Amino acid sequence: MKWTHINEESLLQRSFTLGLIGILCSLFPIIYFNIGPGTFAYSNLLNGLGIAAQLLAMSMAVLVLRRRKIKEETKEKAKKMVLVLAVALLFFFLV
Repeated sequence: MKWTHINEESLLQRSFTLGLIGILCSLFPIIYFNIGPGTFAYSNLLNGLGIAAQLLAMSMAVLVLRRRKIKEETKEKAKKMVLVLAVALLFFFLV
């Protein structure tokens, strides 16, 4: 099934879930480094997977925004999702 054939609500739900997983994967190495005993062996891998998940989630939210006939409520949700994921990506790139 193509991404363009999935309805908007389902795409936004998947985008939210994937974005949350990405934020948690990127946040875990930072917390472990500051609180834990030292370095974490797979911190770069986990951070990279988190950023990749956030980018995929943002692209799915933008895909919803690019649709022609969507409800205004769905469009606002997608705009908020893009804004939150952009701020999270900026934070994790700068840390």
